[in-house]
Amino acid sequence: MFSSLSASSVRRRGVVRLAAVTLVSGIVSGGLLAAAGAAVADGTPQSEGGATATLGALKTFGTAVVHDDGKDEQVAAGLFEMSVDNGGTLQTYCIDIHNPAQKDARYHETSWSGTSLNGNRNAGKIRWILGNSYPQVNDLAALAAEAGAKGLTEQDAAAGTQVAIWRYSDGADVDAVDPQAEKLADYLEKHARNLPEPAASLTLDPPAVSGRPGEPLGPVTVHTNADSVSVTPPSAAAAAGVKVVDKDGKPLTSATDGSRLYFQVPKKAQDGAADLTVQASTTVPVGRAFASDTRSQTQILAGSSESTVSATATGTWAAKGAIPALSAERNCAKSGVDITAVNKGDEPFTFELMGTEHTIPAGQTRTVTVPLQEDQAYDFTITGPGGEQKWFKGVLDCKTESSTGDLRTQTLSDPSPATVGGTGATDTNLAETGGTSATPFIAGTAIALVVIGGAALVLIRKKTPAQD
Repeated sequence: MFSSLSASSVRRRGVVRLAAVTLVSGIVSGGLLAAAGAAVADGTPQSEGGATATLGALKTFGTAVVHDDGKDEQVAAGLFEMSVDNGGTLQTYCIDIHNPAQKDARYHETSWSGTSLNGNRNAGKIRWILGNSYPQVNDLAALAAEAGAKGLTEQDAAAGTQVAIWRYSDGADVDAVDPQAEKLADYLEKHARNLPEPAASLTLDPPAVSGRPGEPLGPVTVHTNADSVSVTPPSAAAAAGVKVVDKDGKPLTSATDGSRLYFQVPKKAQDGAADLTVQASTTVPVGRAFASDTRSQTQILAGSSESTVSATATGTWAAKGAIPALSAERNCAKSGVDITAVNKGDEPFTFELMGTEHTIPAGQTRTVTVPLQEDQAYDFTITGPGGEQKWFKGVLDCKTESSTGDLRTQTLSDPSPATVGGTGATDTNLAETGGTSATPFIAGTAIALVVIGGAALVLIRKKTPAQD
């Protein structure tokens, strides 16, 4: 997951604060994230682009039994529905059975590398299952004949598909309760083969650029499966004379896959930063992962209507000194978040990260990894030229177990998408697939948090920087 983070010129200071938090039951520090959000102008954390959606109910499902540590627990298994910002609907399966799903949680389209699919040699088999089962294959009679499952219903098809996915995503010992759903799950598991990760619906690469006023800042390359995208510079930047142009300096209002965009900044412009946004309407590719900003189980796309997708890139400029372009990306291979700084200036750029000083020489790039624990939330805010702030937050969810090591499902006595959370003392949690008995408490308080360190990342240029 990317976040474009802008920094000030040599005569100003930019500050990045990292609020590192971990989930602890019963301890609430909700004001921490709320305060961070209030400081951001648009109130929206940055992402790598694509679709942003809100998790709804479990719509089409059956029942499965998870065998774990000598216990058999029933869970709801099937399709979720998500509502896409600015229009569109997604259908998703869970790839994170041990973690709870939070209804109304916000999700962002993301790369496999930022999820538990990173390093999973069977991730491509999950994509095959998605493309060769329900709802992509909606001829249930044909699907039933192929799998040898007579009288397959939509509920059976959804349950069988989810069970097959869990066997590869989580390595779970899980069976569908309905015999026909179980036959479908076995068929899909046996015939699945590895396919490559699907491309994003819309991204901008890189998500941040920098340079001197009077020179084109970029290029920022558009990657999309849409026929075209609209290009919108912010009104504040337009008023200051900043334009989004092609390589020949021609202003752009639309672009296509592979288009290269540039920030055109007036030569006498004061040091500052601006964002450009691209937006399109398209279907999101099946197999794209969706990760939440909160503690809610990772999803994988099974179907998409025509949906609104968008991406944002930041341009930063200064007349002299260090001119860094900063971005952040979740890195499950290293169990942390990568902060990348590209220094386009004529002086070294030095910043302090969790007590360690790092220097990016002029004209060079460095990536620093902020180590995090599994299930740990993070919250980055940076103040740049003119007080502009960018925000990046999320939860490091790179494993298919909860931090407690428990199977986070709940006994399912009466499956219903409206029932999230248990009523008995013996309830553990539900993978509706994943709603938990603590869901009302968690949703009401945003998540139980505790600050594990008062560490602040101070991002500041120094006249005599130490070398990294």
